[in-house]
Amino acid sequence: MTPEQNDTNAEPSLETELLGMKMRTPLIMASGTFGYAFEIARVADLDFSHIGAVILKSVTLEPRQGNPPPRVAETPAGMLNSVGLQNPGVDYVIRHYLGMLENFDTNFIASVAGHTVHEYVECSVKMASHESIRAVELNMSCPNVRDGRRFASDPAGAAALIRAVKERCPKPIIAKLAPGTEDVGEIAGACIDAGADALSAGNTYVGMVIDTRRRRPLLGGNTGGLSGPAIRPLAVHNVCLVHQVASQKNIPVIGCGGVMTGNDAAEMMLAGACAVQVGTAVFTNVHIAADISAGLRKYLVAQKENEVSAIVGTLQQNETS
Repeated sequence: MTPEQNDTNAEPSLETELLGMKMRTPLIMASGTFGYAFEIARVADLDFSHIGAVILKSVTLEPRQGNPPPRVAETPAGMLNSVGLQNPGVDYVIRHYLGMLENFDTNFIASVAGHTVHEYVECSVKMASHESIRAVELNMSCPNVRDGRRFASDPAGAAALIRAVKERCPKPIIAKLAPGTEDVGEIAGACIDAGADALSAGNTYVGMVIDTRRRRPLLGGNTGGLSGPAIRPLAVHNVCLVHQVASQKNIPVIGCGGVMTGNDAAEMMLAGACAVQVGTAVFTNVHIAADISAGLRKYLVAQKENEVSAIVGTLQQNETS
């Protein structure tokens, strides 16, 4: 143990490593909530020292118009979104957006989606060819597009998708799993066996808000993805289930769902996540990463831990009869 580690007054380190990326903190800004970084940077003076990585908004092979408005509905302790993966297409994103990433001192992960395996493969290869992209997250579990969970709810389909992308994509692959599936552990195992380098657990839950006056769904797409603090206990359990499978093959798990505070992030990491995505919280505070980092350090001090990686997967389950 080094003198610094013995110094109880030393500030705990939040530095970690994921898929070869050195990250200042385990906090990753979730896809769809941070855009392509430059949009938020135009309206806020962001401090990227608290952000370990940014997952860019999901792109598809061809442009998508997305779902009809309204696209967002507030709910108790959360929100529903039904954007429908609107984006200008991968070629446009590469040509007009990715060059701006060099202005921001953090790691960037692409998020890709598609209707077919071919679309995922082609889109992944194109995004991975850009030097700013360190890894690719396969958004195979988006609940607010038609057939958005097809790959993430079928072990064979998920494995075929991962295998096809791995054959041609030179960057690490993250499989974004769908929460609430019948056996997320089976899906996780299939993705790992097919070559996934990491697992993201998980995504939003399908929900609906009804306009009782009109007797119609409030969202233009009828249903949407529920996110925010309301889903955090479900997300923590999901991380725990995925970690039980992934730890057997030493595959990293990224937690996602309702993280608003440092203690929330600690919950995810105790359950087995080595990094934590922050999404809906950005809509309440664009500087939320700084607040979560401070809270996480405070937790580590209270636990007398010197490094954030020391708490990963250390949950002790209660004995039950």
